Amino acid sequence: MKGADMGGFILRRVLYMIPTVLLVSIVTFVIIQLPPGDYLDSLAAELGESGVDNTAVVEQLREQYGLGQPMYLQYWKWMTGILLEGDFGISFEKNLPVTDVIWDRLGWTFAISLMTLFFIWAVALPIGIYSAVRKYSMGDYVATFIGFIGLAVPNFLLALVMMYVSFRYFGQSVGGLVSPEYLDQPWSWPKFVDLLKHIWMPIFVVGTSGAAALIRIMRANLLDELYRPYVVTARAKGMSEFQLLMRYPVRVALNPFISTIGWILPTLVSGEIIVAVVMNLPTTGPLLLRALLVQDMYLAGSLILIVSLLTVIGTLLSDVLLAWVDPRIRYQ
Repeated sequence: MKGADMGGFILRRVLYMIPTVLLVSIVTFVIIQLPPGDYLDSLAAELGESGVDNTAVVEQLREQYGLGQPMYLQYWKWMTGILLEGDFGISFEKNLPVTDVIWDRLGWTFAISLMTLFFIWAVALPIGIYSAVRKYSMGDYVATFIGFIGLAVPNFLLALVMMYVSFRYFGQSVGGLVSPEYLDQPWSWPKFVDLLKHIWMPIFVVGTSGAAALIRIMRANLLDELYRPYVVTARAKGMSEFQLLMRYPVRVALNPFISTIGWILPTLVSGEIIVAVVMNLPTTGPLLLRALLVQDMYLAGSLILIVSLLTVIGTLLSDVLLAWVDPRIRYQ
């Protein structure tokens, strides 16, 4: 695909993203407000159980946060604040701006997610190629068995088993990304080394099921291409087996493999909430779960909006990579 064609292709995809994200933000805001009551109703109930007269306080907070306004006005206020000022609203439970609550966790979330994505690709790509080329060999059977185990075992159960083994047999502190003695310490080389001792576990746990699925996808895709006429022709012309494999069938088989970025990226960020809770990870998953439970609507809405944005960004990346790998995409 030429540069001009690629530029137009990316521009069209970006223009498609804008109404998609806007529609998702509307649906998200409406769904969050569907349950009866709001955070202040829950707060009033808690204060009422303690015998505190809370009517004046709750009404003042309701007026301050604009919760008594119609839903469309609340949405307009929230969305214009995001677009014009970068203000995602207030977290009612923590009484802090949403940006102050989520940015630290977003940093850790993105770091773990990107490393997990690299882990998935580094494992799935070579094993998937090997399983296809060495079909029905002992290595293929082992990879298939491990893949099925990875798909069948829930990630949170794998996390519990690994945490138990690490603590019971290796004496390593489990839970969190650093040992307790480093929690409030400034960054230093010993703390970084301690981080490396902990961070591999959530990467492995979260990436296991994704890697297992992509191994099967890569194997199936490559098997479909290995016996095509163009492969037989290239082999008959004397091309080396490795060069032939990497230039033609692997490149074509990568198409569905690349397209998985669209769903892997948001899933890594938000889909492993239970694993994050079990392993006490400082990511956005537990924060989103808590926000939904207490109806902290601006915090929950902002996190869901970010995950939705990651979904369309992941889809955009998939489209661009597919167009780069396969120029035929430009005609679609």
